[in-house]
Amino acid sequence: MSGADIEAIKNQADSEIENVSSLDALEVLRVKYLGRKGVIVQLTGSIPGLPVEMRRIFGQQVNELKNRIISLVAEKQKTITVVSSEEAVGPVDISMPGISQELGRRHPLTQVTDEICAIFTHMGFSVVEGPEMESEYNNFTALNIPLEHPSRDVFDTFYIKSPLDPAQGEQVTSHQSPVETRDRLLLRSHTSPVQIRTMKSSKPPLAVVVPGRVYRPDAVDASHSFMFHQIEGFIVDADIKFSDLKGVLEVFARAVFGKDIKMRFRPHFFPFTEPSAEVDISCIICGGKGCSVCGKKGWLEILGSGMIHPNVFRHVGYDPKKYTGFAFGMGIERIAMLKYGINDIRLFFENDLRFLNQF
Repeated sequence: MSGADIEAIKNQADSEIENVSSLDALEVLRVKYLGRKGVIVQLTGSIPGLPVEMRRIFGQQVNELKNRIISLVAEKQKTITVVSSEEAVGPVDISMPGISQELGRRHPLTQVTDEICAIFTHMGFSVVEGPEMESEYNNFTALNIPLEHPSRDVFDTFYIKSPLDPAQGEQVTSHQSPVETRDRLLLRSHTSPVQIRTMKSSKPPLAVVVPGRVYRPDAVDASHSFMFHQIEGFIVDADIKFSDLKGVLEVFARAVFGKDIKMRFRPHFFPFTEPSAEVDISCIICGGKGCSVCGKKGWLEILGSGMIHPNVFRHVGYDPKKYTGFAFGMGIERIAMLKYGINDIRLFFENDLRFLNQF
């Protein structure tokens, strides 16, 4: 064997691989040159019989030939595959329309949330978000909700097991009575803790809306879910009055439900506002005449509101003699169900495309 022999084999392999036209024929050539009994193996086996001074050079030439054949086979395989695919598909008419891909869309709850945030942003509010795992202080204490309030019960709030208490050497579980010395963690039961966080970190004037998920251990049915969405809103400044609250909510309600709706404020109680009120709008189905949707009353409840309690200001370091403010909160699912005439909250979470594609 010599360099001339290798050159002849290279030229022959180049010609055969170039002229092959099928994958089966190409595989035969691959085995001929690269198989266990192929040409390359035979060339490699002849190296020990060569003079010592020729072995290294001849070995390099054989290795170069092997790499060249491997590369030629791989390239030819790609070429044959592409040609075979084109022949199977046939000629392509570029003037024919393509196969359309269905576009995704935003979830109806996201659409309603964005719409509400846009309404308040247009009125000068900022959008702020906060963590879903909260401290008991931010969720209850700072909002003027006392220890004995029923919402602090384990049946009304998702408490998180705390680490070992260094003073007691025992684990604090969700079944122990709440105590002020242990700032337990929980899944927030409303978006109001972000009100506390924002006021602690900023000074008035403030105008903020807070969208987000909240959690309560409710049994799931047509009108309840253990996870749902709320929007909290509040304004703090000098000389904020209840009439400002009424004006802001009237602009919001008419933007969402139409300019012809009517509003009313009913006295209510919330620990973190005083005075407090629930807000109703005239039934969007019957126009206030009375129907099954509004229970023949002609009114639909949409949110709770009120003037921020002075104790809340004291918890965040605001002077209640200097500042006043109002707050309101609403369920996004509630607004969406009224807006679109949906009668079951579970539809929002079932991922049924027949339902979601309507939005």
